[in-house]
Amino acid sequence: MSDQHSHQSFETRAIHAGNTADPLTGAVVPPIYQVSTYKQDGVGGLRGGYEYSRSANPTRTALEENLAALEGGRRGLAFASGLAAEDCLLRTLLAPGDHVVIPNDAYGGTFRLFAKVVQRWGVDFSVADTSDLESVRSAVNDRTKVIWVETPSNPLLGITDIAAVADVARTAGAKLVVDNTFASPYLQQPLSLGADVVVHSLTKYMGGHSDVVGGALVTADEALGEELAYHQNAMGAVAGPFDSWIVLRGIKTLAVRMDRHSENAGKIVEMLVQHPKVTQVLYPGLPEHPGHEVAAKQMKAFGGMVSFRVEGGEEAAVEVCNRAKLFTLGESLGGVESLIEHPGRMTHASVAGSALEVPADLVRISVGIENVDDLLADLRQALG
Repeated sequence: MSDQHSHQSFETRAIHAGNTADPLTGAVVPPIYQVSTYKQDGVGGLRGGYEYSRSANPTRTALEENLAALEGGRRGLAFASGLAAEDCLLRTLLAPGDHVVIPNDAYGGTFRLFAKVVQRWGVDFSVADTSDLESVRSAVNDRTKVIWVETPSNPLLGITDIAAVADVARTAGAKLVVDNTFASPYLQQPLSLGADVVVHSLTKYMGGHSDVVGGALVTADEALGEELAYHQNAMGAVAGPFDSWIVLRGIKTLAVRMDRHSENAGKIVEMLVQHPKVTQVLYPGLPEHPGHEVAAKQMKAFGGMVSFRVEGGEEAAVEVCNRAKLFTLGESLGGVESLIEHPGRMTHASVAGSALEVPADLVRISVGIENVDDLLADLRQALG
């Protein structure tokens, strides 16, 4: 993060970091540099360091500077998707024979990357309950190079104490990676709590409008950032200029959106807790949630993601999803519109039969920024 923005509030950084007025025209929004290559002033004479847009592009640079400022990091890197970011990170940090600890409720795509892709490359992993320090410690061995954390987790909304797991990682000589997608940097700052790298699916709250796919890495350490940038260029799964611009545009309203997402979710949780058809509500804002105290300590608010279990098992949960009208039945999350899904058959089908399998009666909602009374009415009718 540049010194220019280090003293500024989050809301100001979200709007201004990386968003320098165009020097040629004075345009207050960075242009979309839809370009592949750049004129050089003589052999090796690069203007601003740009030669080829896989290596660097001015629109992507603006986003990457913004990401670093939001997470309080030294280097931000933008990718074509969240999984592309994860792939680059794992191939940079790991070699055949290494070991990773992953959470027992990780995002299904992350689990698939480890189990079906990285494991074939000679890297093995152990599954731990990252909300339990003893579970993490017992999963670590002398080959452990990475401890991977999602908090809140997807879809069970588990909470991990980032600072405590950072201590475990340091003792083990491992890097702590935190997927901060559900919280966003507005609600949670993992690097300040001891994480080495933050991962984002920019598709979700950062973009915020269900109109772009992207991923990001932000590092606390400049040298690791340089190493990741080398691999980003060598592997090539970079964010394109238009996608970078769309995410930058979304980030400008991140703070106000997250406030509304969290406020709406809190009111919906109050209703679900009282509903006779709902057997359990998973939300870190609830005092009875096992991670509530940790979440209250490390998060500004509790976010817009809610999961709940319903009477009647899998078929009843599927019916709730099908009956919803204002809540759109769809995968992904973090957009301005509310979404509903059945994780067991949709986003988390890839973990069926594994240690990460999710309950069949689980429904996950991404609470949008619509009028909350309309959302409550829709959920009540969907529940029947």
